[in-house]
Amino acid sequence: MQVRNLEQAIQELVSIDDITRWSVTQLNQAEVYYGHGTNNPVDETRALLSYVLRLNTAQLADMGHCRMLSSEKQEFAELLKQRVEKRIPAAYLTHQAWFAGLPFYVDERVLVPRSPIAELIENDFQPWLAEQPKRILDLCTGGGCIAIACAYAFPESEVDALDISTEALEVAEFNIEQHGLTHQVTPIQSDLFDAVKAEKYDLIVSNPPYVDFEDMADLPPEYLHEPELGLAAGDDGLVLVDKMLLQAPDLLNEGGLLVCEVGNSMPALAQKYPQTPFIWLEFANGGDGVFLLTKQQLIEHKQRETKAS
Repeated sequence: MQVRNLEQAIQELVSIDDITRWSVTQLNQAEVYYGHGTNNPVDETRALLSYVLRLNTAQLADMGHCRMLSSEKQEFAELLKQRVEKRIPAAYLTHQAWFAGLPFYVDERVLVPRSPIAELIENDFQPWLAEQPKRILDLCTGGGCIAIACAYAFPESEVDALDISTEALEVAEFNIEQHGLTHQVTPIQSDLFDAVKAEKYDLIVSNPPYVDFEDMADLPPEYLHEPELGLAAGDDGLVLVDKMLLQAPDLLNEGGLLVCEVGNSMPALAQKYPQTPFIWLEFANGGDGVFLLTKQQLIEHKQRETKAS
């Protein structure tokens, strides 16, 4: 699918609203897939326009009647062309994504942040946390979004941001520096918990790879621009989560919590461990597939699985 009437649009369309209407038509005709920060063609268009015009969403709405320079229209059209013809998510084209109300740099070394865990962070993990956590672990941190958002939510805490990918950690380190949090957030290269086995945390948060084999084969083209290492998790999507459930209790302080996203692998996890009392969290802003377990519940899970094996 190609962008239609591109040169004509650059020559004839005048205002921000004109370009927005034309772009929405192009995205609808191309049947692109949303899910990397937006869920509709209007917001996807605005994300690209905000980048080109250096205006936020509110300013775009206020200035919709304003004319665009030919050079601005040309720059926008080139981005739209890549979005439609190459199916590159807007966040990778602009190198910017938002998570928990905070801006982050992203590129194809990391997933585009979109976890409902953002809502938990913005609500300080209430009512689940009895007191402010002193030490937090973000496992499979990617670009560092969860770790950094937790640092803002709990400014007195120490946050470790772990990932197996050194490329992802380069992005995380950049974001940590951009947010001025190098004194509070520490990026660490690690295969799951291997690098921090001697540490203890009050809160472990993770958005690990959880896409099963069948879903990986059916992913829309947009997801092929994301690192497979951040998505694929074996036949049932639980290769990493299985290990996390066994290892996490040893790293939690008394009263500590594990919060983990498993997305569409939620039914497989619940079926695999019917005796484990997963608390499946609900979100006002949408999203599901995130569970919570206490240290004691994790200990009991580990005892059952050890005995069964």
